[in-house]
Amino acid sequence: MTEAPPVTARPRVYIDKRTPRAYRALVSAAEAVRTAAAECGLDRRLVELVNLRVSQINGCAYCLKVHTAAALRAGETVQRLGVLAAWRDTEVFTPRERAALALAEAVTHPADAAAQEDAYALARETLDDDEISAVIWVAITINSFNRVSILSKHPVRDDPS
Repeated sequence: MTEAPPVTARPRVYIDKRTPRAYRALVSAAEAVRTAAAECGLDRRLVELVNLRVSQINGCAYCLKVHTAAALRAGETVQRLGVLAAWRDTEVFTPRERAALALAEAVTHPADAAAQEDAYALARETLDDDEISAVIWVAITINSFNRVSILSKHPVRDDPS
């Protein structure tokens, strides 16, 4: 039996670079989702909270770096970003934000039907149909970008201050 070569012997394929047309289509979809979210009144900070929470769940370091910076630019606070992983145990998120975060988690774990139903019921209390659709699409697109970055092993480097 032959052994597989060490992981370091062959670097990962950056699938966004190897198949740029598919990646550009994903970027175009994300732009359409961002526009839909803005048009239905979802605050940019809320969109970035969804992006960050999904990226936390998926363990995507690259997307966490990108969307932490975007959230800060949008006016999010360091305190709220610091407790986002434990959002259920805090009082710093509004009912609307909590509903969006629960829905984003349900999109990220679609096999958990009970959690999905609970999240949808919570979303119905504070979000309208357009907002629910936008949150779901935001979660779908960031999940896709997470997979691109995780499987490509996009590097995360320190930005000198």
